[in-house]
Amino acid sequence: MAFGSFVKLFMPKDKVFYNLFEEVTNNLLKMADILVQALDEHDISKRTPMLKSLEDLEHRNDEATHKLFIELGRNFITPFDREDIHALATSLDDIADYIWGSAKRLTNYYIDDVDDTVRAFADVIRRCIIALHSGVKELRDMKNIRAITEACVLINSLENEADDVFDNAMMQLFAYATNPIEVIKKKDLYQELEIVTDKCEDAANVIESIIIKYA
Repeated sequence: MAFGSFVKLFMPKDKVFYNLFEEVTNNLLKMADILVQALDEHDISKRTPMLKSLEDLEHRNDEATHKLFIELGRNFITPFDREDIHALATSLDDIADYIWGSAKRLTNYYIDDVDDTVRAFADVIRRCIIALHSGVKELRDMKNIRAITEACVLINSLENEADDVFDNAMMQLFAYATNPIEVIKKKDLYQELEIVTDKCEDAANVIESIIIKYA
C-alpha cells in the first residue's frame, strides 16, 4: 500500500459524517412538516396517505443511520468520539421511529378526530427538530458554539413544554372521557408523541456533550 493511501485511512472523513447527520435531520424536518400538515387536514382520505408517507421517510433515515455506522467502522479517526457519533445517530434514528410510530397509531386506531393535544404535540415536535437541525449543522465547524448551546437549551425547554401538554391531556382524558377504548387509544398516542420530544432531548444532550469536549 502506498504511503499516501495508508495515511488516508487515518484521516477523519468529516464531510461524510456531517453530511450524513445533516441528511438525517433534513429528513426529520420533512417528517415533522408532514405530520403537522396531515393533522391540519380534515379530509381523512387525504390525511391517511400523508401519514403513511412517513414510513418511506423513516426507512430513509434507517438507511442513513446504517451508513453512519458503516463509516464509523471504516474510519480509525473520527471528527469526535465514536461513542458520541453512535449515540447521536441512535437518538436521531429514534426520533424518526417514534414519529412514524405516532402516525401508525393515528391510522391503525382510526383516530379521525384529531384533538388540540395531538396538534400541540406535533407543533412542539416540529420546533424541537428545527432547533436540532440547526444545532447539528453548526457541528460541522463548531464556530458558533453559542448557537449550538441555544438550540440545545431550546430543545430542553420544549421537552418540558411537551411534558406539560401530556400531563394536562391525561388529566382531561381521565376526568371527562367516558369510552374506555378511546381512553386507551388516546393515552397510547399521547405517550408516543411525548417520547418523540424525549428523543429530541436525548440528541440535544449528546450534542452538548460533544461541544463540551471539543469546543
